[in-house]
Amino acid sequence: MPIKLGLIGKTNTGKTTFFNAATLSSEEISSYPFTTKKPVSGTAHAITLCVHPEFKIDDNPNNSKCVDGWRYIPIELIDLPGLIKDAWKGKGLGNQFLSIAAQSDALLHVVDASGGIDSTGKITESGTGDPISDFADIEEELIMWYLKILEGNRDKVAKLTRTGTDLIDAITDLYRGIGVNKTHVRNALTVTNLEEKEFDDFDMHDTKKFTASLRKISKPTLIVANKIDVDGADKNFARLREKYNDSIVIPVSGDSEFSLRRAEQKGLIKYSPGSEQFEIIKSDELNAKQIHALDFIKKGIMGEYMRTGVQFAINIAVFKLLKMNSIYPVADEKNMADKKGRVLPDLILLKDGATINDLAKEIHTDLLKGLLYAKDLRYNLRLPVDYQLRDRDVVSLINASKK
Repeated sequence: MPIKLGLIGKTNTGKTTFFNAATLSSEEISSYPFTTKKPVSGTAHAITLCVHPEFKIDDNPNNSKCVDGWRYIPIELIDLPGLIKDAWKGKGLGNQFLSIAAQSDALLHVVDASGGIDSTGKITESGTGDPISDFADIEEELIMWYLKILEGNRDKVAKLTRTGTDLIDAITDLYRGIGVNKTHVRNALTVTNLEEKEFDDFDMHDTKKFTASLRKISKPTLIVANKIDVDGADKNFARLREKYNDSIVIPVSGDSEFSLRRAEQKGLIKYSPGSEQFEIIKSDELNAKQIHALDFIKKGIMGEYMRTGVQFAINIAVFKLLKMNSIYPVADEKNMADKKGRVLPDLILLKDGATINDLAKEIHTDLLKGLLYAKDLRYNLRLPVDYQLRDRDVVSLINASKK
């Protein structure tokens, strides 16, 4: 299953522009509230350095692609309708939004760093809106939704714990449908100092504190400070980083990335998503307006922030928030190929701490039968089935039949 990242935020923050830039889609973009009326899904990519240059071989990727030594790993990006106040009560598109957001592995919370929207998400004069409040408003909706689930089932949880069911199991069952597991619940109870408290003694302050923690742990989120190219956005970016210093805040210009991707698609420039530079290759086909725009991106965005931030935000979500490692399994250890002769065909993303057993399960459950060990092809080492894989490991699984 590909990793799912959900784009959340108020209307008119630039979610759809970010989505289009990342997926090269062309969904409708306008200033009307709720332009995105239903969740839209597309394929973006997490990008990491490929291992093939290290082994001095040419690769033939199958489940990903390799461009100039970089692996592009498909992930699912979901553009969600903008939230409004009291969405957790079902107002607007609240229920639909929240149920889809819940299926995401991590969330990219897009705010308008230029302060160009009011509290309801309507376009206003730049600098008059407050991205800090916008972030807090949406965050509160998510927490209240988590709280509603727990409070709505308080009697059920209390009854289960009184009859011997572990509190962690009882709460996990409530949230299982939205990707919450026992580790998330255990960690949330620990950080809120509620693990020793009887559930019957939880007051509203306790449940609010717990669900806020559970929401944060189960749906890791980074802040996309979009429209960083607009005057005054840099000051709000600094404010966001100061206020939410426990979160990752990425400066982003979705418009700039979309322009670069379009120009690259038309063969006007050479540019790789997330790169810190681009090269104009058909200057004679560019008009004065396009040349001015590209010059602004080069100096005003890349000169100031190194990159447009769209691809960087996706990479940070996958490799930092979700702590994914890139693993290369091969069947033919001598040629580092699969059974069809494709060299380094697949790159599989596994959470930090995943083992050889987990890798076998991810490839095909049948591989677990008779699995003996794995071979690390970089160092020619035998790895036990409980060995915790590390980023960029290249391994061959050895089972009884293969041996």
